[in-house]
Amino acid sequence: MTVWRAIGRFQMAIMGLSVLLCAPSSLRAQDTTAGKKVYVKWCAGCHGETGAGDGPAAAYMLPRPRNFTGAIYKIRTTASGQLPTDADMMRAIDQGLPGSAMPAWKGRLSDADRRAVLAYLKTFSSFFADTSQHVVELKFGSAPGGGSGAEALKVGRQFYDSIGCRKCHGDQGRGDGPSAPTLKDDAGFPIFAADLHQSWRFRGGASVEDVYRRLRTGLDGTPMPSFADLIDQKFLTDEQLWRLAQYVRSLSPARTPEVRDVIHAPRVGGGGGGGRGAGGTLPTAPDDSAWARVDRYWFPLVGQVIRKSRWFVPAIAGVWVQAVHDGQAVAVRVSWDDRSQSPDTAWLPFEKRVLETVASDDSGTSGAGLWPDQLALQFPRRIPAGMERPYFLMGTETDPVYQWRWVSSPAGGRVVTGLARGLERFDTLAGAEGAPGARSSYDHGEWRVVFTRSLATPDTANELQFEPGRAIPVAFFAWDGSSGEHGTRLAVSTWYFLALDQPTPPRVFISPVVAMALTLGLGVMVVLRAQRRGTAGSRG
Repeated sequence: MTVWRAIGRFQMAIMGLSVLLCAPSSLRAQDTTAGKKVYVKWCAGCHGETGAGDGPAAAYMLPRPRNFTGAIYKIRTTASGQLPTDADMMRAIDQGLPGSAMPAWKGRLSDADRRAVLAYLKTFSSFFADTSQHVVELKFGSAPGGGSGAEALKVGRQFYDSIGCRKCHGDQGRGDGPSAPTLKDDAGFPIFAADLHQSWRFRGGASVEDVYRRLRTGLDGTPMPSFADLIDQKFLTDEQLWRLAQYVRSLSPARTPEVRDVIHAPRVGGGGGGGRGAGGTLPTAPDDSAWARVDRYWFPLVGQVIRKSRWFVPAIAGVWVQAVHDGQAVAVRVSWDDRSQSPDTAWLPFEKRVLETVASDDSGTSGAGLWPDQLALQFPRRIPAGMERPYFLMGTETDPVYQWRWVSSPAGGRVVTGLARGLERFDTLAGAEGAPGARSSYDHGEWRVVFTRSLATPDTANELQFEPGRAIPVAFFAWDGSSGEHGTRLAVSTWYFLALDQPTPPRVFISPVVAMALTLGLGVMVVLRAQRRGTAGSRG
């Protein structure tokens, strides 16, 4: 907490206490029955009956639910240390807070219910009772033009470095800076530095304007300060702060990635075929430039909360997947943001704080340790004829699934293949003929792993036989070792599909041309016959 934020909060506390003591009884006894009913039904489970952020579900969440009693709000349009406007609070209720457990309530609750619960939230803190305070929204102005240009982004990057953003967010903005393992909020809970490559998870919104507001106001209650004082001190100008916001926004995709059900793997090499990524040889290195020409697919991951011990706070939000094949083998590239190259001793104290903060279920606890990062790709043993697939959570004893499992340790990583018969059992498959290869790289908070395997293998009973033109079910699992993830503590996906595209037969291109020519020829013949008949009739 900055000095100015602390002073402002102290002043608010003194004023709030005096107002509460002097307020007429009618104000203190204001009827908030409607808002309380909404709060108890929908909010108290996380935020607690008294609004202290200590509901029964709170212990399973990271970040923790907001403690309303201190009136400290992250997402505001007011200065650091000041109360939010009603519009700020309603925006959080309506839109939720991405990257946290707070959902969007617009569409779930009526306008009247949302207004009522907003009024009730303000009763948890005496700060809101000070009617002499005039909560004022800051004036932010407009973004300067040319924000996506090279010069503007260069200026933004310069200030990203000079004001210390990289200390927490890392050199490339993936939340892996040298200070990241030490971060905690004002309540002492561990907190992750934001991954600036995933703007759809920004709590205050994903636009350049949203990012600029967070830079101006700070995120009260967290290590993220306001940079408004740097403008006052003339360390940077308002335009330069806008350039920083534009640079931060440029690190993420222009649009929120759409989750698509099918990964299309174009054919490369001598097989020909169309589609983006066609041509060349099968890329097997994670940093091969050929991957830049292959479409990427985003798949979100969620915590494994079905089997004990459950995990409600997965560190890996999703994976990017690309795939190609050459008719003989398939290559699948998976990349994901990870703040540490586990096992990493620098993150061990942070891991301990996470495990101390997040409650365990009744299956017992697991201490901190130097766990590796892991990734698993899952397939059925055979391509199903219909939509029937094995149980998504690593199969069952009687219907196992075929998996490729990559582990970051020892250095360089290794991959094993086997059959999973539920979360607790994995039977390694012997023999090297059908084993996939894997190459990996870690760079500035991002893992990239490429799996390669022949489409066909000798073990047709246990190993999936890839077939072009078929919809092949695939699922993904990930573990972040430095967050204490191992065993059943992991992030999971549902089933999706991998489709190895077939080359387009020449007849597909030739047939339409022939059909058009025949149609044109027949049309000409009909016209000529009609003209001849007309000429003959006129002579008669």
